[in-house]
Amino acid sequence: MSTRKTIAIDMDGVLANNMAHYLDYHFKETGIRILEKEIQGKPEERCFEDPDAVYRYLKMPDFFRTLPINPDAQEVVKKLNDHFNVFIVSAAMEFPWSLVEKYEWLGEHFPFITWHQIVFCGNKGIIKADYMIDDHIYNLRSFSGTGLIFDCYHNINETGFERLVGWKAVEEYFFGKEG
Repeated sequence: MSTRKTIAIDMDGVLANNMAHYLDYHFKETGIRILEKEIQGKPEERCFEDPDAVYRYLKMPDFFRTLPINPDAQEVVKKLNDHFNVFIVSAAMEFPWSLVEKYEWLGEHFPFITWHQIVFCGNKGIIKADYMIDDHIYNLRSFSGTGLIFDCYHNINETGFERLVGWKAVEEYFFGKEG
């Protein structure tokens, strides 16, 4: 039996920068450029004048397959994977068409993560791990281990969990300053 601690890591907003993708889709659709600083603290569906925009983008073919990766995510997740039991956890069932795209995206960007380490679920409250890194507070509230909030445009006003600002902060949290 492994004595390694287990870390559950969210995809959208943590490994992938879905907001940058929303903003790109919005610009292509409308010609209006919105900056991330203009939407700080807003939930996804309130970032655009059209409240249906986010869900329209999510339904577009290849949306999840072409998400940009957050800086330093690959390097730090690889290091975590070498020292912890790492699972990538996504509440993907809300968007079932995303399953294949997310699986392929993980294979491209995180080839060291095996299919045994990928959990697509509906409610992350079922996840049992020592730590969970997520950008949505509701996922952390239902988690029984140590929840760590990954800093993201929509959660800047949330409190109650240790905040990790970027993947270098994740590395420092788990490995110390000398990393």
